[in-house]
Amino acid sequence: MYQPPDAGRWTGRIDSVSDERAFRLHQRIRLLDLSQPLEPVERAAAFIGFACDEGVRRNQGRQGAKEAPAAIKAALARLPWHLPEGVVVYDAGDVVCVDEQLEQSQAELGTMVARLLRSGITPIVIGGGHETAYGHYLGVREAIGPASMIGIINIDAHFDLRPYDDGPTSGTMFRQILDQDDRASYFCLGIQRLSNTAALFAAAEKYGCRYMMEDELTAGPIEAAYAQIEEFASKHDAVMFTICMDAISAAAAPGVSAPSPFGLAPSLARALIRRIVSHPNTVSVDLCEVNPLLDEGGKTVALAAAFCMEALLHFQRLQLGR
Repeated sequence: MYQPPDAGRWTGRIDSVSDERAFRLHQRIRLLDLSQPLEPVERAAAFIGFACDEGVRRNQGRQGAKEAPAAIKAALARLPWHLPEGVVVYDAGDVVCVDEQLEQSQAELGTMVARLLRSGITPIVIGGGHETAYGHYLGVREAIGPASMIGIINIDAHFDLRPYDDGPTSGTMFRQILDQDDRASYFCLGIQRLSNTAALFAAAEKYGCRYMMEDELTAGPIEAAYAQIEEFASKHDAVMFTICMDAISAAAAPGVSAPSPFGLAPSLARALIRRIVSHPNTVSVDLCEVNPLLDEGGKTVALAAAFCMEALLHFQRLQLGR
């Protein structure tokens, strides 16, 4: 169910009402109701929430991620505005999963993402469980058409390639995509051996997935990851980027369903985010698996908001326009 944006989420400190150099995001955000007609916009981005953790429930995870869009938007509101002149940022509201209707909610999210992309607005989707990524994919595929090659880059500790014989969950979406779309391919950064069974590694090989292990990223030069990102992204007409916060070290991101004791450092994840969104083929991003009910002092929510802002600051589509 779609809910228009709530201006009440966008509040915070005001240092000046006239000097834009002192503004924060809550002073610059605009509200965008996706139930109304859209006009084309240049150099614009929109946050859209996916208030859902039904996929996490089905995957026997710890619920609470449906609270993340409201919490992360509130944290974003307080961040300083550093975007170039001419960039517009919207809150486009939320898609809310009701009555355990995951599949219908994912389809609705896809419709909203496609509407944004067709209007020239870069979507930044705030989940929700990682089932968010399937709805995100539906929207990108609808917007770019069936003939275009789509690349999926995922920062995650998990492959999320589980079987879905009993229905989709937060651990099945990339297998769903690869089964139904022969013009899609998948690259995962941050995979942890202790977070995936041997069967999931076998599934990754079967589907031809590219991946880099967490320890490979941590111990090796980051330029090796950059080279693989560039090669992968350049082969596709459009790249959708998805971030699962359980890829981050539990010390920095405890508020997730499956914390990672050997996860990525936030600074390393930030560098990867900057590189991926700055590629000209990257069209959209989602961030998932923040669980405010399990957070410690709001640190995971704050980090997620910072990652969203880093994406905004480095999207080439916003810096140069298209």
